[in-house]
Amino acid sequence: MSVVLITGSCGLVGAESTKFFCEKGFDVVGVDNNYRNFFFGSDGDTTWVKKNLMKKYKNYVHFNSNTQNYSNLEKIFRKYKKSIKLIIHSAAQPSHDLAKIIPMVDFKTNAESTINLLELTKKFCPESPFIFMSTNKVYGDNPNFLPLIEGKTRWKLKKGNKFFRGIDESMSIDNCIHSLFGVSKIYADLAVQEYGRNVGLKTVCFRAGCITGPMHSGAKLHGFLSYLVKSCLTKKKYTIIGYKGKQVRDNIHSSDLIQCFWNYYKKPRKAEIYNIGGGIMSNCSVLEALELVSKYTNLNIKKEYIKENRVGDHIWYISNINKFKKHYPKWKQTYDNSKIIKELIESIWEK
Repeated sequence: MSVVLITGSCGLVGAESTKFFCEKGFDVVGVDNNYRNFFFGSDGDTTWVKKNLMKKYKNYVHFNSNTQNYSNLEKIFRKYKKSIKLIIHSAAQPSHDLAKIIPMVDFKTNAESTINLLELTKKFCPESPFIFMSTNKVYGDNPNFLPLIEGKTRWKLKKGNKFFRGIDESMSIDNCIHSLFGVSKIYADLAVQEYGRNVGLKTVCFRAGCITGPMHSGAKLHGFLSYLVKSCLTKKKYTIIGYKGKQVRDNIHSSDLIQCFWNYYKKPRKAEIYNIGGGIMSNCSVLEALELVSKYTNLNIKKEYIKENRVGDHIWYISNINKFKKHYPKWKQTYDNSKIIKELIESIWEK
């Protein structure tokens, strides 16, 4: 028996991972207690995902458990032990805004849970690669100090700038403002690295930009493109928070991200970090995303503006994914913005 243990198995990354590894013939053990419903209400509820996964995949086992609970996690690890061949830790509290309101819950969910999983990996399956979903928010607002130029629909960099083709792993995480969410993820990110260096586990942090796809239960406080498309199609309006809607995000489809996981699993490295996202191929401003939705739906979408931006929010962020591509040259990106948005529109209309 080859087991893949996935936390947050009903979230976007977890569900896409579950689907992928089940179809590869692995037994998948999912740990998810639908905390997104607590965080985001009905918009974030993942019950529908859980039902679909359990109905479709006989090799999927679900544990309705909280990753903060060490003893419950230990029972799962003790049951499967060295049958666990891969761990994907994608459970998280993912919102800037909520982290400020519930900082203790945010820290326990993002930081304490990660230590729990690392310790249990060390104890029961130390040869298993450990994939951690980190975030580009570990860089705080350092990207905002780049010499950005305001264009008609987006902020941008001059061609000669070091980061013109995206922000790489050399950017500092220090001397800047972070959201409390960014801080809790930094702790987890660094812990994952150090369990690679100090303990010898095969660990990797994927510092992701915006991850998206039709399996995303996008909510107002989390899930940029998913929530944007949902708002446009159901409410015919969208609220833009800060930066005139010209802030730039890169967008990676969840299936492209899971292919990153697969490539890493086949050839794991220790204490590695990768900036991962849509990169040059797939990025857009909020205004450009709204324009694409309008183009593909013929809807007249109303825009509401909030002048004040969120703390630690990025004005311009595009991931430089060259390091990962160099280490894993067989990985290929298949989705750009247009393809992603078209798929999101179709999935929402089908519902």
